[in-house]
Amino acid sequence: MSIPPNPPLLSVSWSKLGEWVIGIPLRILGLIVLAIVLRWVLHRVIDKVVHRAVEAPALAGKITRMHEAGEEIHASSRRSQRAQAIGSLFKSVVTGVLVAVFATMILSELGINIAPIIASAGIVGLALGFGAQSLVRDYLSGIFMIIEDQYGVGDSIEVNNISGTVEAVTLRITRLRSLDGTVWYIPNGEILTVGNHSQNWARAVIDVGVGYNEDLNKVQRVLREVSHDLWIDEEFKGQIIEEPEVTGVEALAADAITVRVLVKTLPLKQWAIAREMRQRIKARLDYEGIEIPFPQRVIWHREEKDAAAQEQKANA
Repeated sequence: MSIPPNPPLLSVSWSKLGEWVIGIPLRILGLIVLAIVLRWVLHRVIDKVVHRAVEAPALAGKITRMHEAGEEIHASSRRSQRAQAIGSLFKSVVTGVLVAVFATMILSELGINIAPIIASAGIVGLALGFGAQSLVRDYLSGIFMIIEDQYGVGDSIEVNNISGTVEAVTLRITRLRSLDGTVWYIPNGEILTVGNHSQNWARAVIDVGVGYNEDLNKVQRVLREVSHDLWIDEEFKGQIIEEPEVTGVEALAADAITVRVLVKTLPLKQWAIAREMRQRIKARLDYEGIEIPFPQRVIWHREEKDAAAQEQKANA
């Protein structure tokens, strides 16, 4: 049995050289092209999903029918911002995953053992997860906040006992401007509860105090008339969703009987409606002669007390 001769050293060298010059670069180029194509396709899919979400009509309902054109435009802009934010997040995730996977495959093509790299990446990721828990929590909270549409730019909210208007929302922080102009930067992971004054509808609650000697039936009739006049006023048409309701006696205080009026309004309109309602109620109660009581104090001076005591002794 004859043993085949060893291939010439020159042939082996040219084979390896051809592999390094042509084979490996072509495979790396193919991986890069494949990564670019996959990224383009996935980004196109995400863009189409975002476009459909933006163009999707709002759910038909009572509140939507009551909105004016400006409110509908605001709602559409809100949906657009939310969809674009989620789309941008998904694009970043897709790009990061593709870069990590194809970079590892390219290193493998270059003959580098990727097992230690993968193990090191896992250890580094675990260390970062423990060392940056607050940062991870902020980002996760921001993701769910955007997906659930808890609030958006322009909303009036209350978080962590801070009230104000949302100026910016990112995956990490929420920027809030309070009524006095102070800007608050709140990490999303620190937000435990959120009160949003700007979603769907709002309600103005007006408590009116009257004296104990007043006829409550007359008081409620007057309040209903004032509420109806506001309901049919052209200036406030479209801002009030339902005709105001006088619920009746709310409380019996030491100096007044409280009667409550409820007005359902568009978001962020409740405060202006409440101010207008109080002004009209005050003018009408004054016209009807209905007392609006207020706390009073009687101050006795020592000289007056002494004079009163002496007078009582003299009369006795």
